Amino acid sequence: MKNGKAVVLVVEDSTIIRMGAVDLVLAAGYEALEACDADEAIYILESRDDIDLVFTDVQMPGTMDGIKLSHYIRDRWPPVKLIVASGVAILEESSLPVGSRFFSKPYDDHTIIDAMAHLLSSESRSVPTG
Repeated sequence: MKNGKAVVLVVEDSTIIRMGAVDLVLAAGYEALEACDADEAIYILESRDDIDLVFTDVQMPGTMDGIKLSHYIRDRWPPVKLIVASGVAILEESSLPVGSRFFSKPYDDHTIIDAMAHLLSSESRSVPTG
């Protein structure tokens, strides 16, 4: 958290969708960061220690998709909360890291805000490993 505000990193290759997601994060009262792919997201995560939640798309160009990114984040930064969204893939949450949430696009803004609030309110709880 930075200045009492949770920090959310939005990872989305579509500029229009990313802008909408950033607006959603800001409207929910959080600080928003943005990345256009997994490589940029990892660079941002490596350069900052205040990111509380990553909200990522599944299908993106680059070295990994959102599912691989979410597992990489869970392994490397276990406290970071994860929300994964896709307009094409329908995933079972069991294919995602423990504690992450999946939403199909188009998603309802209020549902995403509620999910962010729920995940961030459990920030003091540790994430189970294994």
